[in-house]
Formats: sequence, structure tokens, C-alpha cells
Amino acid sequence: MELSVTDLRELVTALSQSDIVELTLKSSDFELTLRKPGAMVSVVAPAPTAPRVEGVPPSPSPVTESVSASPAASPAAPPGKGSDLLSITSPMVGTFYRSPAPEEPAFVGVGDRISSGQTVCIIEAMKLMNELEAEISGEIVEILVENAQPVEFGQTLMLVRPV
Repeated sequence: MELSVTDLRELVTALSQSDIVELTLKSSDFELTLRKPGAMVSVVAPAPTAPRVEGVPPSPSPVTESVSASPAASPAAPPGKGSDLLSITSPMVGTFYRSPAPEEPAFVGVGDRISSGQTVCIIEAMKLMNELEAEISGEIVEILVENAQPVEFGQTLMLVRPV
């Protein structure tokens, strides 16, 4: 049995919208257990990985444990764009938010200068708000995702011209 990112997203959504507290899937390749927020999520055996773009260095897998966790963005040259631009990618499947609250200003905008360690957005996953910090300093050239849009692991969120 193969489990894609889309399949996993649908499972998480179905779990969050139901009375089910825990869901376990088992196959010869893996075992996946999902529990409602407040419980741990575990994956046993190799999990399916997102496809890689040739020539892009692999990014470390972030580990998030609480709302205050800050997974880091991974710089990588996006395909089809200028070679001087680096990308900030999503370290997880979730929902992209540009600001900490609907009535508050965005963390960053096009043309803004960012520094390493600066929060650039929030990715909500399983009702946990994970602040995404930049690993690079530079100028935001383009924001590729609309506010409140679902994102996938490894999806490019922003393009940055390093300084």
C-alpha cells in the first residue's frame, strides 16, 4: 500500500472532523497511527518521501512538539527561476498563514528584508501553530502561496534573493 501526501492530508482532515480519537493503518511497508490533538503521532518503518528536484540538497526533517516549535525553512534553488534566488519551503503538510492572527499584519511581504531566524509565516498542522523561521538573510522577491492555503511538505512558499 502506498500513501501519498494527499492521502495523508485527507486522513488528517477526516480524523479532525469526526468523533474518531485514534486511527491506525497497517500494511507490509508501514504502520501509521493518528490520534486527536494532544496525543502523539507515530510512524513505524520508512514513510513515503516527497519527490526531490535534481540538484537540490535534501532538507532536514523538522520535529515539532508544541505550538512554540520553530521548524526552519530550507534554502534551495527553485526549478525554472533565476539561479540567484533561494526558496523557503514548507517543512510539513498544513495550512499556510502570513500573519499571527487575521487582524494582524503579515510577518513579511514582497520587498521586505529578512534575516536568519526571523519568523516568515505560520504552518498550522493538526491544530498546532508552527512558526517558520528563515535560515537565510535576504529580500523577499515573491510569495507563492495565498493566505490560509493548504501546503505540502517541500512546497516552495517564498523566493528570496540572498544578501
